[in-house]
Amino acid sequence: MDAKRSASEGFKRGLQRRCPNCGEGSLFRGYLAVQSTCEACGHDNAAYRADDGPAYFTIVLVGHLVVAPLLCFPFIWQAPVAFVLPFTLSLVTLATLALLPVVKGAFIGVQWSARATTTQ
Repeated sequence: MDAKRSASEGFKRGLQRRCPNCGEGSLFRGYLAVQSTCEACGHDNAAYRADDGPAYFTIVLVGHLVVAPLLCFPFIWQAPVAFVLPFTLSLVTLATLALLPVVKGAFIGVQWSARATTTQ
């Protein structure tokens, strides 16, 4: 029987964008493209389906971390829309682009710990 896989270990390795199996190899070969096999341990990372899940989690995370606190500042309600809209959209876009690979890595790491692959 295989060793028990820890969800926290898979989550942590995914946040670091490393192979969930060994923690050494890179999980991505580009911005969001998953490396088919780990160059360090040969683990099949293509077996994990991330699909739209990471995007949904990222949207919720950015909404809570950026948009909700921003609405608490009075200048948002008093400033002209021509200033607020580009500022807010830029902030949300940058936060989303920064968090998406990290969230996708964590998503794949949790799938690894649960042994949830496309072959099952």
